[in-house]
Amino acid sequence: MMDYINAFWVGGLICALVQILMEKTKLMPGRIMVILVCSGAVLGAVGIYQPFMDFAGAGASVPLLGFGNLLWKGVKEAIETDGFIGIFMGGFTSSAVGISAALVFSYLASLVFKPKMKE
Repeated sequence: MMDYINAFWVGGLICALVQILMEKTKLMPGRIMVILVCSGAVLGAVGIYQPFMDFAGAGASVPLLGFGNLLWKGVKEAIETDGFIGIFMGGFTSSAVGISAALVFSYLASLVFKPKMKE
């Protein structure tokens, strides 16, 4: 039960901090997303993100910080197995399933609902 509570409050805290960042700065959402992914990769490289994920579970692995950490893990493993070329392959290999699922489910949602263009 405590795993669910930790995931809920940590994920909520991350979302609240990002919302504050969006409202208090003039940063565009795309730049904030890049900051989150890069921060997750840096925290993973330094070794801080894995203990954080062990504590928070899905609350830390689902947000964009977790995606950056996933990319870092993939690059690190690919470098160990494939050498220099792993720098370019690792991120794609580790995130391919998640990105593919997002594309497929987005397409299915567009079939079920009527998407509208912003005016």
